[in-house]
Amino acid sequence: MKERRLEKFKQVAKRRQLNITVILENVYDLHNLGAVLRSCDSIGINELFILQTEEDLKQKNLKLGKRTSSGARRWVDVHYYTDAAACFEHVKQNYEQVYSTMLTESSKSLYELDLTGSIAFLFGNERIGLTPETAAFSDGNFIIPQVGMVESLNISVACAVALYEAFRQRSVKGFYTDNIQLSAPKQELIFNDYIQRHEQKDKRFYTKVINREQ
Repeated sequence: MKERRLEKFKQVAKRRQLNITVILENVYDLHNLGAVLRSCDSIGINELFILQTEEDLKQKNLKLGKRTSSGARRWVDVHYYTDAAACFEHVKQNYEQVYSTMLTESSKSLYELDLTGSIAFLFGNERIGLTPETAAFSDGNFIIPQVGMVESLNISVACAVALYEAFRQRSVKGFYTDNIQLSAPKQELIFNDYIQRHEQKDKRFYTKVINREQ
């Protein structure tokens, strides 16, 4: 492996943000899933949760669009669940706050939230948004301010907007530069994992999907 590639692995591992993630509920468009995966990788997210409770969406072998997700699918773990309670039990073991995109009387603007702590963004699907069952696991709701005639954004676009506001806030605090949050041993673990993934790229290491049926 070339030295430049190894240095890239080190820099990416150093900047990984292990206290932010995304949960997608019943998103059926594989292009949207792939685009979200790519956005997650681009701001340093290490894992993504996909919850599919609709019978026609449940599948044992989730396939993410190669073209849309680009190379990001090799570097972000995907936890696949078909049971909401099990999914959020896992999420809340590792993330303190779950913020969902819903318009309610108590919803805040995205730009009013502190996105530098331990958080998970929750997004619903393209047709109905979040189900009431899943929304009940949320700790707060937010909206993305808009001033146009159309009052909604594509799921992958909305996710990208939210993630890059988190990126902006974390950049201000130096989380990607002089105030790195990961310990040296943790960085080393991620770095070694990247080397393994690189070496196994021809052995179905693309998108490490972790099935969680319950």
